[in-house]
Amino acid sequence: MKKSVYTEELTEKFLKKYVPVAKHVLVQSLDEAESAAKKLGFPLVLKIISPQALHKSEIRGVRFVKDFEELMHEYEDLNSIADEKKISLKGILVQEYIEGSFVLIGLKKDPVFGHVLAFGIGGIYTELLKDVSFRVCPITEKDAEAMIQELKMKDLLLGYRGSEAVNMKLLKKTMVAVSRIPLKHKDIEELDINPFVINSKKGFVVDGRMVL
Repeated sequence: MKKSVYTEELTEKFLKKYVPVAKHVLVQSLDEAESAAKKLGFPLVLKIISPQALHKSEIRGVRFVKDFEELMHEYEDLNSIADEKKISLKGILVQEYIEGSFVLIGLKKDPVFGHVLAFGIGGIYTELLKDVSFRVCPITEKDAEAMIQELKMKDLLLGYRGSEAVNMKLLKKTMVAVSRIPLKHKDIEELDINPFVINSKKGFVVDGRMVL
């Protein structure tokens, strides 16, 4: 793998060998987007894919759609944003919509400790909340449990005011799997899975970014 920053589509292609990834199709036209929607089913999420738009939410590059009329409108709007911002577009990602809690699972290559796993509350509030725990890779399921318990907002995952707890077995298994990736790929400088969306039954990578 050459040294570079991987877009979401390339990162998720890499990750699906190790952890569950939401179904998606990278499309180049509205016709292709409509075909993908027929295959995946609504609701869906549309995303701008470009090396110049790695933080898509900052340019309104992520859209939720629930029918073909919204798909057409939002697809055209995303292309207009790419033109307006002069972004080199690799395509639009059409992705299945997953309901659940957002968590961050990441890797960082530290000059002293080697690869370190980060785990915390994910989504657009990650930087605001800064609710994250860390361990040197690779970790065990016991380590994963301890990392979850360290979070101030762990009740969002354990069940809060009648909401169902997330699938803890799957969450810990996923954290362990990510922590073991550097054993095979020592050249990874950074890996951000944000979010990994998980509910009481299943969980999937919904957005990812990697630096090699």
